[in-house]
Amino acid sequence: MSTPTPTPAATSAQAQAAAFGSATSAGAPASASAAASVNITPIFVRLKLSLLRNGLKGSTMRKAAYFGALAFALVIAFFATLGLTVLRGNEHAGAVVVLLAALMALCWTFVPLFFATGDETLDPTRLVMLPLRPRPLVRAMLAASLVGIGPLFTLCLAVGSVIAVARGAAGAVAAVLAVPLLLVGCVALARAVATANVRLLTSRKGRDLALLSGLLIAIGAQVANFAAQRLFQTGGLDKLEPAGAVVRWLPPATAVGMVDSASEGSYGIAAAQLLITVAALGLLLWFWERSLTKLMVTPDGSTIAAAKEKKPANRATGGGWSILPDDRTGAAAQRVLRYMVRDPKTKAAWVSALALGLIIPVVNAVQGSGSVYLACFASGMLGLQMYNQFGQDTSAFWMVAQTISNTRDAYVELRARALALALVTVPFTVVVAAVTAGLLGDWAGLPGALGLALALLGSMLCTGALASAHLPYSIPTDGAFKSVAPGQGALAWAALLGGMLASALVSSPMIALAIYFSATDQKSLAWILLPLGVAWGTLATWTGLRLAAPTVVRKLPEILLAVSKG
Repeated sequence: MSTPTPTPAATSAQAQAAAFGSATSAGAPASASAAASVNITPIFVRLKLSLLRNGLKGSTMRKAAYFGALAFALVIAFFATLGLTVLRGNEHAGAVVVLLAALMALCWTFVPLFFATGDETLDPTRLVMLPLRPRPLVRAMLAASLVGIGPLFTLCLAVGSVIAVARGAAGAVAAVLAVPLLLVGCVALARAVATANVRLLTSRKGRDLALLSGLLIAIGAQVANFAAQRLFQTGGLDKLEPAGAVVRWLPPATAVGMVDSASEGSYGIAAAQLLITVAALGLLLWFWERSLTKLMVTPDGSTIAAAKEKKPANRATGGGWSILPDDRTGAAAQRVLRYMVRDPKTKAAWVSALALGLIIPVVNAVQGSGSVYLACFASGMLGLQMYNQFGQDTSAFWMVAQTISNTRDAYVELRARALALALVTVPFTVVVAAVTAGLLGDWAGLPGALGLALALLGSMLCTGALASAHLPYSIPTDGAFKSVAPGQGALAWAALLGGMLASALVSSPMIALAIYFSATDQKSLAWILLPLGVAWGTLATWTGLRLAAPTVVRKLPEILLAVSKG
């Protein structure tokens, strides 16, 4: 009979039991003082190695993914280190390496928050029942954290960074100190932040961060790409010097700055940077120990029944949103707004729309190739959230459907959803338009662009309500990246593409007027687009809601079936 392969969780429990057994062996009492006399650092290192080894057993795909990631990291590290070595002797190498060190520290700070579930050693709550003191536990967890692909990659970049700037005996000595200080500083920073937020990371809201991480990484990549393009277009590495002069005094980048200063003969500055690095590392370890102590002695709030009396929530239909009316419209709008911040998929859709609606106009304006009318992209992206309103409720729409018995009920429900969307979209569109106009210096074009954007928003609210009534579809709840139920893909594309074309048609009079003012060089009259756009958008929204309400009542059973297929 074959022996079952131990899982990582089982291995973790076994290793923790081994730690506890080692601390209490030879007749020693099972107490915290006895456990404190045992060096638990080797035990934790073996625990991490066991987690890695057992995590690869029994799964060929998992092995392929791990070793593929290891090979990819090593290749990238090799070429990055080679590139840093080539910088040796360049007068701007110091600025490059301190900025690289700061970037590594930034990644170590936030990436574990996005992918907390990928490493079980990030969760110190697994150890709270063991008789372990915080200070030895910090040392043990720090040593265990140095095992893995991430620390290896960071070590390679750290070595390449100091090679790029180290010169002479003083530089070599500083480099020997800088590499471990930078590596330990990055790892300690990641663990301290993770420990301080471990309750968040293991909650539903923490898992929402992972859902949004891909978007944030994509946005960061676009920002980095734009910065690199601007860097090489405007003259080269010398443009990094002002930023490098500031960052070289921010730990843990001060460790690399110390090497550069020592190589230049500025021994006083190098000593000050070394002192800052060591002091910051000590402060970081103290914060980590303090957070760990608080975590180990403070019970989880979810295990305490009614720990304190909460102030009774406002049960009025406005529900704490003072700007919402105290009627059915306010209650329904509040429900939609809560979906925006609580439902992971709805939240991801809104964050994506907000990010893209801001980035595209602003980046084009910064590049000098944009137009203030690109602010319409912001209202367009957020206007898409009006489509498939009932499908966004998933199976909960059954409860909403119980309150719709006539055309008036359907109209009020749709009006509340449009109101909730407008409460976010209108201020956001105004801000994006103002920022774009400021970057371009085209304040004269702001009223016209804002009026056209609001007219487009009203048109999308109109067509979104109609599409929700005529072409509803289900949104699955079981997959983070599934937005349409199987068999409804064509329906979803028809609703979105048809709705966008219809929106362009509805707002075509305002578009034609904006084109006329621009073509005839009558920009001084473009301000009239603002009041006209507000009136046109309001009229379009009202018309769309009025037309969609009877359809919702008539097709309510079909809508229920369509949105419940996922």
